[in-house]
Amino acid sequence: MKIAIGSDHAGWKAKEEVKSLLQQLKHTIEDFGTNNEDSVDYPDYALKVARAVTAGKFERGILICGTGLGMCLTANKVKGIRAVACHDEFTAEMSRLHNDANILCFGARVLGAEQIEAIVKIWLNTAFEGGRHQRRLDKISDSEK
Repeated sequence: MKIAIGSDHAGWKAKEEVKSLLQQLKHTIEDFGTNNEDSVDYPDYALKVARAVTAGKFERGILICGTGLGMCLTANKVKGIRAVACHDEFTAEMSRLHNDANILCFGARVLGAEQIEAIVKIWLNTAFEGGRHQRRLDKISDSEK
């Protein structure tokens, strides 16, 4: 799978760990920054990743900041993005199963490394269920017109 990844300064270390995990899992990734812990504005990176996903260059995206909330809010401003802020394995699974989320957001300041790994793996490996859930996604898409 082709995955776009980005973070702000608070998520940089976690992003580097997730990149290693994605490489181990044989995914193709592109890092949209940031590249250190110097303070930056999360919207800059969220928008780069979200726009790359909606352009069809990547199947999914992963965004990491302190809480995951700012990245999620920003990414969802881009038409066609269904970004979710997940805080456990259940929300990661449901975000794919029922919502066909195309961007995963989470907070490096609220999750440990083991939980991040579990969330990422579940999110990547869960397929969209479709059916009644597609009707709901269509309503969301219609609201963007």
